Amino acid sequence: MRSDSSMFRGAMTVFVGLIFFGATKSSEGFKKVEDQAPEPQEAVSRLPQIIKSVSLEKTYLLANEAFPMDNFDALERLDRELLVNSYWHSSTLLNIKSARRYFPVIEPILLEEGVPDDFKYVAVIESNLRNETSPAGARGLWQFMPVSAKGYGLEISSEVDERYHLEKSTRAACKLIKRYKQRFDTWSNAFGAYNMGETRFAKEQGIQNMESYFDMNFGIETGRYLFRILAVKEIMENPTDFGFYTDAEDKLYRPFTDYHTLTVSESIPNLGTYAVEHGTTYRLLKVYNPWLTSNKLNISPGKIYDIKVPKIK
Repeated sequence: MRSDSSMFRGAMTVFVGLIFFGATKSSEGFKKVEDQAPEPQEAVSRLPQIIKSVSLEKTYLLANEAFPMDNFDALERLDRELLVNSYWHSSTLLNIKSARRYFPVIEPILLEEGVPDDFKYVAVIESNLRNETSPAGARGLWQFMPVSAKGYGLEISSEVDERYHLEKSTRAACKLIKRYKQRFDTWSNAFGAYNMGETRFAKEQGIQNMESYFDMNFGIETGRYLFRILAVKEIMENPTDFGFYTDAEDKLYRPFTDYHTLTVSESIPNLGTYAVEHGTTYRLLKVYNPWLTSNKLNISPGKIYDIKVPKIK
């Protein structure tokens, strides 16, 4: 009977031999494949995918104003934004999902205020329908700067920032864009002014001796602004045309409807305690009321606030 060590040495010899033989055959095999260059029609992509351009063969409207289809420069700028937002999958899909939550609140306010429904896409472009803070200090879905916000009646303090109040900030944005429309004649110009500011837009009109946004030359952000709005509108109104599918309603973010509103006129020393007393959590109270920016709420005499109190499921 062979010793264990002899059997081990024999097995290892066979194993190494097999590896060497296999490696040699494998190497020869690879050489044969490399020598046989595929015909062009047989070439296989290293990253299989289908990337297509977007057809521009249609009439585009923004706020019921016709897009200049005979302007090759405008068409190419629109083409860029359609492609960027079509293939920026995560951001665009998140916007589609968030729209189900926020558009039902925004749309009736736009109608009441006499503002085109397409204005809601400005909020998408400005903030991706999130309560963002820009490097310059603009906040909320409509990205109000402090001076503009206060000028349109939004409260900003150490405990309250109504730029985060969806209903109030939307009404303020409507008042702002209507004033821009009155001054600059078209909604296209008004949207451009919303991005760069009323004073700067008027100054550029004078310097360039041009009236229409489409005939003016801007920096990158404002120069892309109107085309981004139109592209996002086109994709979000026709998501499956661009390959975005939300097969079921539960894949979209549900609207905030499961809450009751409490009108408060007395200070709340601790919002966490207040949340518990009213059957919810501190986190949910903040989600439903993002304008409450502190852990307390001091209320001056004669002042009242409406607080949404969500239900815990």
